[in-house]
Amino acid sequence: MSETISYTWREPLTDDEMVDLVRSHGGSAVAGWWNRIEPHSLGWVSARDGAGLLVGFVNVAWDGADHAFLLDTKTRGSYRHRGIGTAVVRLAAEQARAAGCEWLHVDFEPELRRFYFDACGFRGTDAGLIHLTTGP
Repeated sequence: MSETISYTWREPLTDDEMVDLVRSHGGSAVAGWWNRIEPHSLGWVSARDGAGLLVGFVNVAWDGADHAFLLDTKTRGSYRHRGIGTAVVRLAAEQARAAGCEWLHVDFEPELRRFYFDACGFRGTDAGLIHLTTGP
């Protein structure tokens, strides 16, 4: 059975929906997170099943000019491996381009390399990072 998934840009989300999505795949959800983050976003992509359940998400932050940053790509645990993550990233890239961004950045754990490079089309670059809680 193939279920229809709908994808939207900047559709209203509740903090409760985000907490539920994070917990659906074993993540550690912090109540209030979405309410704090949403005002700082260029936008976000939501994926919903036919019943309206939030099954996928990605946030796009930006610098107000050329650079957008992909954050918090999430797919509901029971909906993984159906192309939802790839679809939300693809729509996020389209919307960042439409907003005038030239670059879309993403950081990820090594086990997600195939997803971001192979499925989503990112490429490796030189970058730097300081872990601020441990010093330079």
